[in-house]
Amino acid sequence: MSEPTIPTTRAGAAGRSVPPVRLSTRAVWAARDWAYAVRWQVQSLGPTTAEDYLDGDRPPVVVVPGVYETWHFMRPLMDALHDHGHPVHVLPVLRHNVRPVPTSADEVVRYLEEHDLRDVLIVAHSKGGLIGKYAMTSLDAGHRIDRMVAVSTPFGGSSLARLAPVPHLRAFRAADPVLRAMGQEREVNARITSVYGVFDTLIPEGSELAGATNVRLPVGGHFRILADPRTRDAVLAATD
Repeated sequence: MSEPTIPTTRAGAAGRSVPPVRLSTRAVWAARDWAYAVRWQVQSLGPTTAEDYLDGDRPPVVVVPGVYETWHFMRPLMDALHDHGHPVHVLPVLRHNVRPVPTSADEVVRYLEEHDLRDVLIVAHSKGGLIGKYAMTSLDAGHRIDRMVAVSTPFGGSSLARLAPVPHLRAFRAADPVLRAMGQEREVNARITSVYGVFDTLIPEGSELAGATNVRLPVGGHFRILADPRTRDAVLAATD
């Protein structure tokens, strides 16, 4: 089964039409996606510690995972960034990241201030991208955040959120006040790279962000895109 070839598009560029993804392909991708999520939940119990990533002489990276995710979900990208010379910071205080976006964004900025980090690159997944953008637009008075790479972030919301059984998932509705207000903040988008696949298990609308650098990959799923070599290459390209 071959996957469609999708071009990388830059902000303001018109991408070619996307070939439709067959329903059977989506089903396979979804099954692999959830299997990946379960595997990384188990691996989060492993021996790797956050301190293993703190050395490096390039600009600092702060990773912000998605809802229900610990920082361990980001390890495929953390490994690549650390090998590239970046000190990589995590925020255990976020735990499984179920608190409101503004609250978590405040924790991010507080960490940057306490550790005096500057020229920071935020690398985020899913909800983490919303947290990063909120921090950039509303809280970063010290201009410590240089830019952000967000993978599979629901910048425009998700139509599936209205079916969610708990409030912290319904917050991903396009009509949510925080999400809607952030959508009006477009100046910062030029400093954001949004990486996403041709099919997202949890964000049917995709993650294209107006005014940002949009990188669309021939990948299916919401979670396993984090471990795809093409995602790694896109993130490393954004750091350079």
